[in-house]
Amino acid sequence: MPKRLLNMSASDFAATSPMDLKQAILASEGRTIMAENVPSSQFLGGVTNAEIERAAGADLLLFNALDVFDPVIAGIPDDLNENPVTWVKRACGRPIGVNLEPVDNEAEMSESRTEIPMGRRVSPKTLEKANELGFDFICLTGNPGTGVSNDAIAHSIKLSKEHFNGLVIAGKMHGAGVAEPVMTLEIARKFVDLGVDILLVPAPYTVPCFQEADLRAIVDFVRSHNVGKSIEEKVLVMAANGTSQDSCDSETIKKIGLAAKAARDRPVHPHPARGHLPVHAAGADLQHIGDSMNGICLPQNIFTLGQALRGYRHQIVMLSRSVIR
Repeated sequence: MPKRLLNMSASDFAATSPMDLKQAILASEGRTIMAENVPSSQFLGGVTNAEIERAAGADLLLFNALDVFDPVIAGIPDDLNENPVTWVKRACGRPIGVNLEPVDNEAEMSESRTEIPMGRRVSPKTLEKANELGFDFICLTGNPGTGVSNDAIAHSIKLSKEHFNGLVIAGKMHGAGVAEPVMTLEIARKFVDLGVDILLVPAPYTVPCFQEADLRAIVDFVRSHNVGKSIEEKVLVMAANGTSQDSCDSETIKKIGLAAKAARDRPVHPHPARGHLPVHAAGADLQHIGDSMNGICLPQNIFTLGQALRGYRHQIVMLSRSVIR
């Protein structure tokens, strides 16, 4: 059995398998943070955005708007002659993933469409390139105006399971320009049935018409689905703060984070084979925080979220743990 992610060092992450990473997140009971950044931008000179976010308290790092056929990462050494993703993973000592966007050219748009290069779109070739670059997970989601639909995400989950070796995260943080619900229980059921590893849902207070009760209904369903299953079959839930509210004041950051982590005791829906199973229905297994400040999350807000979710003890130990361990 792997360690909790809370207790893992850089050498642990380097040696862990996708399913062991999934189990480590699950065992950490809602205290894992994934921070998103645009690697081609640079918040401060002499350092990558990923290094800043890791130093502020991010457990997992998610590259956004990266063309996998031309992976530009600002802040890496000028004379680097190796895979830049490998270098950043070694520098941060953390798993790194990448957004790949399931663009739906037939989707009904609610705003003007933003065109993106093929290296940012999900396809067999980009999935295989993500493997080659060494990404630990992919996230099937959409940036504003890109025309990513839930139907396209569903198709891409199946595609990703065939072509990508790491964990598959899927779901929308916001509309991505498409005139449809961002997330519902029905959408969640479809993604879970297709075998997604981590279901991405909006965090409470981040999109209209998605409240704490909506998150709880989805979590209850996922917990019921997971009963008696192996880690390969289990689904984790990630609550995403991806609507520029990553740059909010600290009190709002804590409110969103604690609402997404909140727990309650209630029976789940009856299962036809196992009867009425009372379980402790916890909130999200991990939380995402976005990159709206010129391609990065404000470092102080990552720290604030981390301290709220896991307390000062785990926060400071994680921050102090050297990448040479």
